[in-house]
Amino acid sequence: MSSDTIYGIATTSMKQCIQTYLALAKTTNAFASVKESDFSDPIARVILLAGKGADTRISSPAEALLEWSRRTAIPFDVESGVSFGVYVDARRRGDDLFKLAETLTKDFTEFDPLTISQTPQLLPIWQHLCGIFSKAALKKEVGSVSDVGISRPAGKRISELLKARVTPSRINKQDILQRLESTLEGIVRDLVGRLLLESIVDSALRDNGITFKRENEYPALAGVIYDFRADFVLPDEKNALAFIEVRKSSSRHASLYAKDKMFSAINFKGKKKDILAVVVVDGEWTGETLRAMANIFDYVVPIGQVNELSKTLAAYLKGDKSKLKWLITFKIEPATA
Repeated sequence: MSSDTIYGIATTSMKQCIQTYLALAKTTNAFASVKESDFSDPIARVILLAGKGADTRISSPAEALLEWSRRTAIPFDVESGVSFGVYVDARRRGDDLFKLAETLTKDFTEFDPLTISQTPQLLPIWQHLCGIFSKAALKKEVGSVSDVGISRPAGKRISELLKARVTPSRINKQDILQRLESTLEGIVRDLVGRLLLESIVDSALRDNGITFKRENEYPALAGVIYDFRADFVLPDEKNALAFIEVRKSSSRHASLYAKDKMFSAINFKGKKKDILAVVVVDGEWTGETLRAMANIFDYVVPIGQVNELSKTLAAYLKGDKSKLKWLITFKIEPATA
């Protein structure tokens, strides 16, 4: 991933914010005992204030602690806290890219195909200048492109599209940056699901001395229908005793995500009877989908309770079979005459 793309900048920012958040979670006893010194680091201060929905412009640690104490009844929102600074950095990069595009095109009057193909990081700006708001629509117009690679033929198609659609005198910087917000939201949502939530689970497992492998660290976990990779397998894929799936949802997609995860659980538990199935959830799941998943997964746990979950997993790995709730009998055999 190119480090100068919006996604690259947001990824770097997210990783830094996650590390600060994890350190805060330990020093504050999971945010139960926040002290003035916890607000000394600028990144930590923003995370703490944003997580409570407070004014992140407060710079004094003493004033920040006072504001925190005024919002005691408001739950600390992990995603809001960690992602606030990511949005700031991503928006700053979006502004820089707009200025670069403005310079390279001489105030949006010239769209050189070669320049476009040589500066793929500007793709989000070209996209919103053309009034294209989805990757599918963009692909339909110019073919397969990304902000890390634009071929010369694609650069030419983008150039022609810009010449046909852009009127320099009508370009308003704030309008374009506002349109860019949809792209930024998609990037941050992806990073929250891919980096933040799994990092929290990773940290909790390590703190409790649990051996595990992440999705990118093993080839596959055996299943009845197909071999696939769960987000975490404990202790490893060859001696699997538990697997963990991590999923953020919205109420609109909850049913779809639940069905996908439940099928994975049936696939894995049907293959290995004593494997513990865990799903860690965040976001706007409906009660109905959570109850449905609880009929298949041994544990359905919110992201805020992963430390307690880790203790349960540690006990199971040491032989406490009472932690296992469901046995699934599932096999596929050829029909006999």
